[in-house]
Amino acid sequence: MSKRTRAASLTTFVAASVAFGAVLAGPADATGKDTSASKHTSTNASAKVTKASAWPKFLSASQLPPHPSSSWTAGKVTDGVPDELRFCIQDTLPGYDSRYRDFRTDLETNAQQLTFVVGSSAKAKALATRLNKDIRACATRIEQSDPETEAALKDYGKLSVEEGAHAYGLHTETSWGATDINLYSVGRDGRAVTLVRWAQMGDFSDAPVKAFKKTTTTAVNKLY
Repeated sequence: MSKRTRAASLTTFVAASVAFGAVLAGPADATGKDTSASKHTSTNASAKVTKASAWPKFLSASQLPPHPSSSWTAGKVTDGVPDELRFCIQDTLPGYDSRYRDFRTDLETNAQQLTFVVGSSAKAKALATRLNKDIRACATRIEQSDPETEAALKDYGKLSVEEGAHAYGLHTETSWGATDINLYSVGRDGRAVTLVRWAQMGDFSDAPVKAFKKTTTTAVNKLY
């Protein structure tokens, strides 16, 4: 298997979930959408546009940690949850309106931003607390799911931005030598909560922690 193919499979928790025998469903279905859009009145159409325009903004490709040899490409903002994030946060997912954006380089490095909007600031605070708890527990969950994989978490601390953010590093290494580094952060502004993930082959020494914290700060500032 080529280095690039191996990297593409091992730097996502989709591949990890396959190894653990815990593949989850694809991106959440946007079941809240009205399938009879063609029958809406002009008033309802205007309301829909207003709701869409009020959705928090997402990172652009240029706001990701710089890659030394490849530029970032940003995908479209999509309803649901990216597969790469499901393994760590699956217990918190049900019942939340969410959108995400994928980011890729020409090599193995990839990233995702997932944003939730809830009914109040209090609910957003509770959601952010649960997401932080999920990420802190993810290394243990990985090792319990797959005895062939060792996982370690580093807490990179809080960030002073809006209602706050927190950054983490998660390193995994398999018994056959595959090693991957993931950076995660959770931030909140009012009713919006955003989760950012960056990943590539490597270990903690390969993680652009300072640049990732800057990306997280930008992501939270852009929400509203």
